Amino acid sequence: MAKYGMAIDLKACIGCHTCSVACKTANNLPKDMWWLRIKTEGTDVMDNSTGVYPNAELKYMPINCMHCDNAPCVAACPTGATAKREDGIVTMNADMCIGCGACVSACPYEGVRTLNTEEPAYDVEFALGAADAPKHKANTVEKCTLCANRVDKGEKPYCIDVCPARCRVFGDLDDPESEISKLLRERQYTRLAEDKGTGPNIFYLI
Repeated sequence: MAKYGMAIDLKACIGCHTCSVACKTANNLPKDMWWLRIKTEGTDVMDNSTGVYPNAELKYMPINCMHCDNAPCVAACPTGATAKREDGIVTMNADMCIGCGACVSACPYEGVRTLNTEEPAYDVEFALGAADAPKHKANTVEKCTLCANRVDKGEKPYCIDVCPARCRVFGDLDDPESEISKLLRERQYTRLAEDKGTGPNIFYLI
């Protein structure tokens, strides 16, 4: 059984938000909901540089669910709606979720989960994205699924395929010959909130 993870090259990311928009479209996400965000480091304003000319910098940090080895959301969920698959993908079952928000509180990664408090509303009058995209319901929590529906068909997450800078790599962390495993051996990387003991499987190449 594979163990899936993702590497994101921070030197290559151009902050174009293509991955965010593709994720939203492919998964038919409701208004104002994003499973994948591109934050601008050092500021709360999108695409705003830090520092003073001529030493100004503009750096991007893509954020989505980390699909942790020791996912605190899984331990916190009282119904089993949040679960970890054998391949490492952390999923959400909308039919089992009661919208208690325990997983949101337990997760140390801000903004990767969204609680639908009302019946989802959409920007257009018809469903977008894949026919097997996750369904959206009121009083449930949602997050990135690493496009588990695509992975199960032998495809890659949509954000991988659409990235124009090719800064994202997805693959089997247990396969030493996979592209992601080779990259992690060759490049320095960091992971967010490692001190929390979560064992995140999103790696940031630096």
